[in-house]
Amino acid sequence: MIKLTARQEQILNLIKEAIENTGFPPTRAEIAAELGFRSANAAEEHLQALARKGAIEISPGTSRGIRLRDMGNDNIRTARQMALPHPGLMQLSLPLVGRVAAGSPILAQEHIETTYSVDPSLFSAKPDYLLKVRGLSMRDVGILDGDLLAVKKADSAKNGQIVVARLGDDVTVKRYRKTGSVIELLPENPDFEPIVVDGREDNFALEGLAVGLLRAWG
Repeated sequence: MIKLTARQEQILNLIKEAIENTGFPPTRAEIAAELGFRSANAAEEHLQALARKGAIEISPGTSRGIRLRDMGNDNIRTARQMALPHPGLMQLSLPLVGRVAAGSPILAQEHIETTYSVDPSLFSAKPDYLLKVRGLSMRDVGILDGDLLAVKKADSAKNGQIVVARLGDDVTVKRYRKTGSVIELLPENPDFEPIVVDGREDNFALEGLAVGLLRAWG
């Protein structure tokens, strides 16, 4: 197994914890703030070293484009943002939800386009369905148009988690933050504005938590 320095181990553990807690890796700025670096550039240098040693993969152009790799360490989970698995690994059957009609349950039969069988070990928690991502509001966390977001049904969330929320007639994927009764749904793309809602309003509901991401490479 590749030997890491103490600092590299620390950063790798920080990435792992962020993925376990929120489903997605931290930004360079978040790593720098957590470890007391003066700038995000210092975090970037350590990330590049981890990539050279095969501990992670870095996707250019996104602030959270970090993927853990399996280094033969049982304590390190392979990144859950990955291609659809080989048929030999398929075990968990998940419905794929496409466009959601206004006012109807997200898992209503008319919303289900198909069913995928996937390896359950890809996810931090057992998902209930896959949601086809539309748009680029979460681009900088590595969630792209056409990706399949693995979602666990839930009606509550912690700050910082990626959620699927219903707003009136729309279903959206955003990062969750709540202060008092005010809920902010935060995009991960500067071209989009945060959505602010009162959690007590009838037209808002949490549909679930993101627990992984699948991408069907062409």
